[in-house]
Amino acid sequence: MGLYEKILAGEEKLSLVGLGYVGMPIAVAFARKIKVVGFDLNEKKIALYKSGVDPTREVGDEVIRNTSVEFTADETKLKEAKFHIVAVPTPVNDDHTPDLTPVEGASRILGRNLTKGSIVVFESTVYPGVTEEICVPILEKESGLKCGEDFKIGYSPERINPGDKVHRLETITKIVSGMDEETLDTVAKVYELVVEAGVYRAESIKVAEAAKVIENSQRDINIAFMNELSIIFNKMGIDTRSVLEAAGTKWNFLKFFPGLVGGHCIGVDPYYLTYKAEQMGYHSQIILAGRRINDDMGKYVAENVVKNLIRADVPVKTAKVAILGFTFKENCPDTRNTKVIDIVKELREYGIDPVIVDETADQAEAKMLYGVELAGQDAVHDVDALIIAVAHTEFADMNPEKIAACFKASNKKKVLVDVKGVLDRKTYQNEEYLYWRL
Repeated sequence: MGLYEKILAGEEKLSLVGLGYVGMPIAVAFARKIKVVGFDLNEKKIALYKSGVDPTREVGDEVIRNTSVEFTADETKLKEAKFHIVAVPTPVNDDHTPDLTPVEGASRILGRNLTKGSIVVFESTVYPGVTEEICVPILEKESGLKCGEDFKIGYSPERINPGDKVHRLETITKIVSGMDEETLDTVAKVYELVVEAGVYRAESIKVAEAAKVIENSQRDINIAFMNELSIIFNKMGIDTRSVLEAAGTKWNFLKFFPGLVGGHCIGVDPYYLTYKAEQMGYHSQIILAGRRINDDMGKYVAENVVKNLIRADVPVKTAKVAILGFTFKENCPDTRNTKVIDIVKELREYGIDPVIVDETADQAEAKMLYGVELAGQDAVHDVDALIIAVAHTEFADMNPEKIAACFKASNKKKVLVDVKGVLDRKTYQNEEYLYWRL
């Protein structure tokens, strides 16, 4: 009986190392079919899961309460599993070089608790070669086992879209790979237990790693093009979204839109690819050009807020500005690598300390990562400028009366900045407002 059959029969367990926005939904999905150990170093997070609370809001409290996942912060529990999935973040350092600390740390923990006959599958986004050249030596050193003889490895890049209730683990085709055909077959069969959309068997681990890292790089470049168009069209006095809607009537026009590109995927992954390219002697041109444009968009938004305050005859240094939304994307509590902080920093350069409101965001995380105190909705009153930075449902659904109630009644012009273009532009392009969007 092979490992897959033993897992299916309940004789062996699967483990998830890293229970964040990616790892936890995977653990929960597998637990509907097989025995699962869910491990995370964060004891507070584990305590929340055990008490039936989903801090990520990816699956909801009820699902967490009813799941059979064995949540633990005790690494020795990993010894009970034979199929391991590593789903930890892969951020970048301040100089945009890859920070492999989390995946290296996870490899050390797993290595200390690895048993013979195991398969280890990495899901973390990395540049081609990391799994085999960096993770495997750590696993071997910590375990005293030999890869290819005592344990096998695979790679299956995560494609979960945080906050997205349509494109989920079950509904997205899963790329899988293994160090040999036998491993690939086992990895594919295990993932097929939960991925209804099926799996795609990549021909090698490096191919799977490369496929993942270019997915987000491609999206990043396309959004950078939209952001550059936005800058150009704003100078021309043309509404960018109107241009894109017109161009979008052609069958092969790619429907991307301008915006802030943050988070721990699109805003990070391209740097992994360009870092590896630099090591190989090639300096990226298109990818890094796109990154520069996207990294500057927060500053660009803030500059336009200031320009519109001046047009409205509002003294910049004493202006009250409110920002609605602080997370990196809509309807998701994750604030990691949010580009809204770039708007905040740039406004502070002008002497403006904005009020920031986001009841969806993880407030403790925002405080820890950025020193930002998030206010409640009741703090948004008597403002000179209102910035809708994130398209949370509660902001996108605001009616004209609610919008108007946020501003000082005495102002001749209300500065309204709609970063994501969630409002009806024509409603606010009048004598009362100075409306601006990307």
